[in-house]
Amino acid sequence: MSLQPHPGRNPVIGTAAEQFTEAWLTNRRLSEHTRAAYRRDVNGWLTWCAGRDLDPLHASFLDVNAYARDLEARPLAPASVARTLSGVSSWYDFLIKLRAVPANPVSGADRPQVDRDHSSTVGLTPAEVDALLAAAARAGRRTHAMITLLADLGLRVGELVGLDLADLGHERGHRTVRFTGKGGKPRRRAVTPAVSAALDDYLSERGSEPGPLFVTATGARVDRHAVFRQVRRLAADAGIASAGRLSPHSLRHSFATTARAEGVPLEDVQDAMGHADPRTTRRYDRDRHNLDRDPAYTIAAARARRNRG
Repeated sequence: MSLQPHPGRNPVIGTAAEQFTEAWLTNRRLSEHTRAAYRRDVNGWLTWCAGRDLDPLHASFLDVNAYARDLEARPLAPASVARTLSGVSSWYDFLIKLRAVPANPVSGADRPQVDRDHSSTVGLTPAEVDALLAAAARAGRRTHAMITLLADLGLRVGELVGLDLADLGHERGHRTVRFTGKGGKPRRRAVTPAVSAALDDYLSERGSEPGPLFVTATGARVDRHAVFRQVRRLAADAGIASAGRLSPHSLRHSFATTARAEGVPLEDVQDAMGHADPRTTRRYDRDRHNLDRDPAYTIAAARARRNRG
């Protein structure tokens, strides 16, 4: 694809920019949700450049800094600004590989500091998850199956709605579900008895036709926005005070928090959630600063046992 400037026209604004961005996204193994987010990130940057008659192929880190400050003034949270700049940075990395630009201007920019130990997601207590599941059971078989999968497996909503009937299976005595995780990685998880029962109940209604696992009345795949709305409606029905601030990710958050509180090793929670970086998993462990868990106690107890021997 040629990126040569056209007379009187920004070389990567308009149709050429769309084609180039799609080529960049196609080159990467991304979920549809991540692909859409990256597309918005780059389009936002290109629109900002166009409004200032700035050629993005000649932008500097100073321009990126100005863009970041504009995002913060909207206002966007530091984590959102950092994520947006990460998408733009990936776009420039691809440009470098094609020798369209000599350097990535985002690399030298002043990115917001993001606290990796903090998650802005509103979580749920185990009792609230139970209440949400009860409300889901009253709402119908499909809803109950979807919410139980989110609660018991901690799936991302994109992973949930992307499931097909063929993704359900059995492996070495376990009922399993296979899906494409973040970064396009194929993953598989064991299905709990509660999830299995909810799925069987739903499948008795859905039937065995191949295609999307969770379908609408017209046979279309349920979309992530419908699940988002459903979680808030169910939370309100269950009398959960934070209903208006919840999302499907709240159940994923609660999955990790509860698993750690119940003593599941960090590595196992990390693997279950598909996190590449253990620091991402750790931020869900709200009890990690509890002094009762200080390893000094464990070491002292071990020494005492040795000395008694």
